[in-house]
Amino acid sequence: MPWPTLNDPVHDSQRLFRQLLAAMSEPGTVHTLEAPTPPEGEIGTALWGTLLTLCDLDVRVWLAPALDSAALREALAFHTGCRLVAAPEQADFALVTPAALRDGPDFAQGSDEYPDRSTTLLVALDTLGTGDGAGGSWRLSGPGIPNQRTLNVGESARPLMRRLTANRESFPRGLDAILACDGRLAALPRTTRLEEVA
Repeated sequence: MPWPTLNDPVHDSQRLFRQLLAAMSEPGTVHTLEAPTPPEGEIGTALWGTLLTLCDLDVRVWLAPALDSAALREALAFHTGCRLVAAPEQADFALVTPAALRDGPDFAQGSDEYPDRSTTLLVALDTLGTGDGAGGSWRLSGPGIPNQRTLNVGESARPLMRRLTANRESFPRGLDAILACDGRLAALPRTTRLEEVA
């Protein structure tokens, strides 16, 4: 089954890009993206819409083995023309699951002179919502967050969140992340401070 693309590529990509900017500027807020639904459920609507919006001929993408498939590779090549890379540290964007981050891999962190030359993680989650849950809740603070905000990403996302917590140690270098579950999406730029809710 072929993977769908945006109905109106110009206007739809502009709309989705504005939503992504809003998510980045207000970390931890959850947005619903109206985008085509891919035939393989591991990625979901929000991540597929993000890939269609952000990827082009100049973009390098790394796929975690759990999400890699011939159908996805073919769809990305056909709809975006992006370059798929074998080494995660070469990627502009990395499509991952939290489990893929448990023991690595190494991604580009940027440098003090060029912090923008880092990898942005596009993370497929099982859970994404605001407020405290039974587990997997994190308290967010920093730029774009009045006082504090709480985001629930589920227990399985702990490797991801611990990795993002380490951004503080190397700022301005570090990783930015776009988190998605089905059609919902939230962003955690490297400026966000994370603390697990006990």
